[in-house]
Amino acid sequence: MICDDIESLAAMLPASGALAGIDFGTATIGVAASDARRRVASPVKTIRRTKLGKDVSALMAICAPREVVGMVLGLPLNMDGSEGPRCQATRAFARVVARSTELPVAFWDERLSTVAAERALLEADMSRRRRGQVIDHVAASYILQGALDRICHLGTT
Repeated sequence: MICDDIESLAAMLPASGALAGIDFGTATIGVAASDARRRVASPVKTIRRTKLGKDVSALMAICAPREVVGMVLGLPLNMDGSEGPRCQATRAFARVVARSTELPVAFWDERLSTVAAERALLEADMSRRRRGQVIDHVAASYILQGALDRICHLGTT
């Protein structure tokens, strides 16, 4: 099921259980996960994209052992808030994921999440090569942390 907003997702969630954050890109999918109390997002893995079915299977394989109860998918809005071709691709991916699982999926504005992740990795003095290996799942953790903070503010957890 695809939720219209984070508030709808929060209303559907059980009292505890991890959420997954997803940064869907053209070549990779960054994945992050929260703790069961939904307070902290942590980077998990970057999936190299192949075929859509295999990509979704790889995502589900990451989520299952973490007992994920919902997903937050970064929506790459343009800086003016409009939706472009990347948003359309992300929404199409969400529909495929929703057909593959009963977990609720919601979108979160991911503008500047990769910039924030890059800045954090630069501050950590990480090499360019290593940044390239982790940037996507670090960006996914920024996306997820924003959604977790909003859910916490709603007082639903």
